[in-house]
Formats: sequence, structure tokens, C-alpha cells
Amino acid sequence: MEAPPVTMMPVTGGTINMMEYLLQGSVLDHSLESLIHRLRGLCDNMEPETFLDHEMVFLLKGQQASPFVLRARRSMDRAGAPWHLRYLGQPEVGDKNRHALVRNCVDIATSENLTDFLMEMGFRMDHEFVAKGHLFRKGIMKIMVYKIFRILVPGSTDSTEALSLSYLVELSVVAPAGQDMVSDDMRNFAEQLKPLVHLEKIDPKRLM
Repeated sequence: MEAPPVTMMPVTGGTINMMEYLLQGSVLDHSLESLIHRLRGLCDNMEPETFLDHEMVFLLKGQQASPFVLRARRSMDRAGAPWHLRYLGQPEVGDKNRHALVRNCVDIATSENLTDFLMEMGFRMDHEFVAKGHLFRKGIMKIMVYKIFRILVPGSTDSTEALSLSYLVELSVVAPAGQDMVSDDMRNFAEQLKPLVHLEKIDPKRLM
């Protein structure tokens, strides 16, 4: 499941091939406080940032076997924050020397008419959800603990229900291509969270 809060990265010009390194896991609701307490002791920010985001997933079907997927996300608790458009490439999971899933990542801030623009381009919305949770930081690593909520009335975020009785946990780093050593740091950090949560290199194709 891919629902992290948006990565705030300024665009300074030029092209940089950025990759996302990712480990994922989950923790039951009753274990949330224990995990938060552990993260407070390990991370740079003892008090986590909170987020409440609405994400819409858009598809563009062409002649290729798989549709082109873009994600539009907006903050529901930060007035005036920009919308974000995110593209996530196919995961590179075959290299056993990498301790994290690796995929191409493009994340840009946009104006609030993003969804109208995507519809005009021929995209259609496939699904939407609300993500609510906590964000910790450890150096360049981000640790997100959040719950996904199903939207009961399409287009309205006023009526939602929790998708499960657990929280998703994601440990991620966004870095230029070739920085595979960051996966070693991620593995070492993940070891410190056991046995509260087991963060793994998960191939999304296995979940289909």
C-alpha cells in the first residue's frame, strides 16, 4: 500500500533521477503507543509531525499492458498547502544486495486545479482515500505511521471509515540514483524497531 505524505522537495532546475528506498510493515491499533514511544527515543523529532491527507489515484490507459498511474494529494489540515502530484515507477526488487525496495520517484507541488488538469489530459480517477498519521525523521530517513480510511461517498471526505484495525508503517528515503548504501542504514534502523514492527522489502506484485 502506498500512501505516504508528500515529500517536500524544492525544484531547483535541471533533471535529477530520484529514487525512493522503501521498507514497509504494519502494527495493530493496540500496539501503536508502544511504537510511537520507541520512535520518540530513536528519531530526531521527539514529537512527531501529524498529517491528514486526501489522495486520489488516476489512471491513463493506452496501448501498453499497464495503465499509467499518477497520484494527486492534498493536505486537509494545512490551509493553503499546495497540491502534490506524484509518480512512482515500477519497483526494482530483484537485487538481493539491496535491503529495501527501490523505485523511481517524481514529486512536484502544483496548483489546486490539478485534478481538473488530469481529467482534461484523459486520466480517470480509480480510487481515493484519506491517510491520517504521524511522521518522524531520522537524518534523511522518514518514518510514517498512519491509518488509511475508506471514503464512503465518492468525492466527499466528510464520511470515512477505517480500512483495517492496524496502522501502516513505512520507512523511506528519497535519494539520487545509485545511493544504494542508504538501504543499509534503513535495515539497521528497522532492526531497532523489532519486535514491535517488522519492516520488510515488499513487492507490490505479491499483493495482487
